[in-house]
Amino acid sequence: MKSEKQEERRAQIEEAAYRMLGEKGYQGTSVQAIAKAAKASNETLYNWYGDKKGLMAALVARNTEVVRTALAENEATDPMDQLARLGPILLGMVLGPRAVALNRAAAADPSGDLGRAISAGGREVVAPMVTAVMARAVAEGALRGTPDDLTHLYLTLLIGDLQIRRVTGAMDVPTPEANQARTVGALQSLRRASNS
Repeated sequence: MKSEKQEERRAQIEEAAYRMLGEKGYQGTSVQAIAKAAKASNETLYNWYGDKKGLMAALVARNTEVVRTALAENEATDPMDQLARLGPILLGMVLGPRAVALNRAAAADPSGDLGRAISAGGREVVAPMVTAVMARAVAEGALRGTPDDLTHLYLTLLIGDLQIRRVTGAMDVPTPEANQARTVGALQSLRRASNS
């Protein structure tokens, strides 16, 4: 199978996985059911993902890849500009329908498997990338503080309780303009806190 065809097939499988998570939750979703919904063979899913945990980890990694790409594309820019460009992308990812579906399924998973996969493939991957940007900002004098503390503050200011509110249905998907405004406010607050 050509890689373009393979990528198309992966997208179909992952779309089916999200549908199944929405309909059945993590516990009620099986590799066999996803394969059937995607009109794929069980063998294909097991070869590509290993098992249900592997498939869920792949879904998380695909979401995180958006952030990795955004940071890599702007690596040579000023670190504060890099954070300004990253913010709306990060918000779009964590507040988007795919992350919400994963988090809703994780909240209902008594085993905690999906929650651990989201943490390991999400925040534990994204935070160090943001910390590297913060280290550059400190080295260049744009911010003061430790990169780890600045990362924690930035992510708190940027995301706050929005993800929880999205997962619980308390808010709709924010517009790109709202994500941009939230990013501007987070960076302004980060600069103030850093310089106080």
